[in-house]
Amino acid sequence: MNTFLIIYLIILISEAIISTILKYTWQAEEKWDEPWYNQKTEHQRNSSKILRFISDFLAFLVLYNFIIPISLYVTVEMQKFLGSFFIGWDLDLYHEESDQKAQVNTSDLNEELGQVEYVFTDKTGTLTENEMQFRECSINGMKYQEINGRLVPEGPTPDSSEGNLTYLNSLSHLNNLSHLTTSSSFRTSPENETELIKEHNLFFKAVSLCHTVQISNVHTDGIGDGPWQSNLAPSQLEYYASSPDEKALVEAAARIGIVFIGNSEETMEVKILGKLERYKLLHILEFDSDRRRMSVIVQAPSGEKLLFAKGAESSILPKCIGGEIEKTRIHVDEFALKGLRTLCIAFRQFTSKEYEEIDRRLFEARTALQQREEKLANVFQFIEKDLILLGATAVEDRLQDKVRETIEALRMAGIKVWVLTGDKHETAVSVSLSCGHFHRTMNILELINQKSDNECAEQLRQLARRITEDHVIQHGLVVDGTSLSLALREHEKLFMEVCRNCSAVLCCRMAPLQKAKVIRLIKISPEKPITLAVGDGANDVSMIQEAHVGIGIMGKEGRQAARNSDYAIARFKFLSKLLFVHGHFYYIRIATLVQYFFYKNVCFITPQFLYQFYCLFSQQTLYDSVYLTLYNICFTSLPILIYSLLEQHIDPHVLQNKPTLYRDISKNSLLSIKTFLYWTILGFTHAFIFFFGSYFLMGKDISLLGNGQMFGNWTFGTLVFTVMVITVTVKMALETHFWTWINHLVTWGSIIFYFVFSLFYGGILWPFLGSQNMYFVFIQLLSSGSAWFAIILMVVTCLFLDVVKKVFDRQLHPTSTEKAQLTETNSSIKCLDSMCCFPEGETACASVRRMLERVIGRCSPTHISRSW
Repeated sequence: MNTFLIIYLIILISEAIISTILKYTWQAEEKWDEPWYNQKTEHQRNSSKILRFISDFLAFLVLYNFIIPISLYVTVEMQKFLGSFFIGWDLDLYHEESDQKAQVNTSDLNEELGQVEYVFTDKTGTLTENEMQFRECSINGMKYQEINGRLVPEGPTPDSSEGNLTYLNSLSHLNNLSHLTTSSSFRTSPENETELIKEHNLFFKAVSLCHTVQISNVHTDGIGDGPWQSNLAPSQLEYYASSPDEKALVEAAARIGIVFIGNSEETMEVKILGKLERYKLLHILEFDSDRRRMSVIVQAPSGEKLLFAKGAESSILPKCIGGEIEKTRIHVDEFALKGLRTLCIAFRQFTSKEYEEIDRRLFEARTALQQREEKLANVFQFIEKDLILLGATAVEDRLQDKVRETIEALRMAGIKVWVLTGDKHETAVSVSLSCGHFHRTMNILELINQKSDNECAEQLRQLARRITEDHVIQHGLVVDGTSLSLALREHEKLFMEVCRNCSAVLCCRMAPLQKAKVIRLIKISPEKPITLAVGDGANDVSMIQEAHVGIGIMGKEGRQAARNSDYAIARFKFLSKLLFVHGHFYYIRIATLVQYFFYKNVCFITPQFLYQFYCLFSQQTLYDSVYLTLYNICFTSLPILIYSLLEQHIDPHVLQNKPTLYRDISKNSLLSIKTFLYWTILGFTHAFIFFFGSYFLMGKDISLLGNGQMFGNWTFGTLVFTVMVITVTVKMALETHFWTWINHLVTWGSIIFYFVFSLFYGGILWPFLGSQNMYFVFIQLLSSGSAWFAIILMVVTCLFLDVVKKVFDRQLHPTSTEKAQLTETNSSIKCLDSMCCFPEGETACASVRRMLERVIGRCSPTHISRSW
């Protein structure tokens, strides 16, 4: 819009310069410079020619300044603000389970929803439900899964006599513990059983203590009285956590029998095998995206100082010096291949001297006045080392409904989808396959575990060669956070070349700031695509704010993402309606609004410019000042405003079911220079018809009135203005596809209002007006049959050319949207297409008849009204 405005400023200045030059060229002849009826004063004769030239130039600028549509910006802001309410009112975007409707936090980006080329989405809570369920764990190198609230080693369960034998043979070194199954037929030796109980005890103790979970005040008597049992009623304990992972793990430990039952400022209470134990909470080392782990330091009832840590395997395993590290690493990879989210658990025991040193360092770092965060990070690194690995947990987070269908629809619409997640590589790939982001037939390329710039660059070149050599298979790219940092450091162009040729990209082990960097990289690429980011948590805020359009999911991780986003929805599946329907409609409406405003202002001012050739460039205005003021405010404002709010050029269900229609409006096609030139040339053409049609009607010395009186210059200007108001209003009617009673009211009402106002304005002598130029002019004009004939002829001539062009375009070069409109005419929804949109085989006259039927009210209201 700003580009178009600059072009029109150039047109304005050019017209003013041309008019000024021609004025002085004309006045070079003495008879025109100072005619007998308009003698100059002495002051005018002696004034500076340069000052007179500048004065005349400024006068022409004032005369032609209405070509700049100042009211366009007001109308656009009204359209954006009022139009944004339709998103909140859309019942298809309402989520009944959570009682959440779509929210619009900014109305300035409505049309951007129709131009999205890249979608960047988080995984957890965005593609998934963010409802974690504990499934499996690895304790000291042994894998277990939870079945019906019992911890069972992986393998056949002892449900039959044959199964019991197999189960016993596979666990000859462990056998079946009382807390692992309810079968009383199997017992290990007391020593082994005691040792295993200690291992499991310590593992789940770490799970129950290393967290920031809060608990409601409930009765805890009788909870956890039996060893390793699962008799907890859901109503007895209710945990609250900022992270669903923590809640799922604490609940799983409670089902196993180690129950976290509350905490205060300094103590954490846990029931272990029916025995209440109080641990003094000494320090919490909070989770951050750089460390990717959290830790707590507690004092056990025996007086031991213990550190319990949990985090991603990439942040825990390198810090471990003991435990079954390799076996646990294998188990974590196996969990990840199943799409489970994994965490590793470790601990460390401090001596009194070590703890004193740690306590002192933490105190100094937390009370530092400068570089506090850096000092805390260094202290955390010092503390979280020399760990003993206890095991790993695996929780499941199922996909939301219709995620696969939504991603496939986005792909059909020509939108590239990138998944940016902090999960492990195997977990992320598994989820991408299950949600349809990656296809089974897709060739998956990997850029992971790169250690140096040279290694990363060589890998990128190999990937680029593979993509170039293979022109058939679709490619998907997997990048991890470490490799991404190397790629963005010195090889941005090469990395972007690989990404652009991939149908889907998955970035795993991503830090929040890395997500924002990836989006910024795409934004500043030569194509300058419109980007959209979707996330649900506080760690997604940076990428939501970096993208052109930010979508917040109102999930279970608070409202940070929703509050910092441009739009907020309850589920990922709502993204398809938001883009394909609302985005499509908003873009069509705003694009037509902008082009139409420039068109009608060209129609308005060009006759004023042409008139100067017939009045010796004397700066005489063609229109009355009241008409100049009210043209954009009253006579032509409402039809385009209502169009920009209600227009539905195609049924919403068709748009949502045919995502390929989104491609028709991509790349800002309706606001391209080609379309802009069409509307501008159309405006100049209509303006020439208005002016010269009226001029040839009145140009000779003939009387068009019954009493022999001739028309004057005000009557000529009023005739041009009348033809113009009718033409630009009916032109808006031709552009309208979706007619409601409001459209009829403002379209035909605007024309009727112009006639009524002109009769009233010109029929009375107004005492507060300085001149009465328009008195009886309009009434005199309408009393001439020739004037009525000229008005009708010029309006039909102007619009006939436009209608013919539309008909030929639809027949010879129809877009996918226009083809969908043709098929839609056989549906149950009528009155959708305008008089220029008609089914194949139907004549234009039949379409005009259908338009007239709408005007006289034969169109059924039940067909017009359509609920969102």
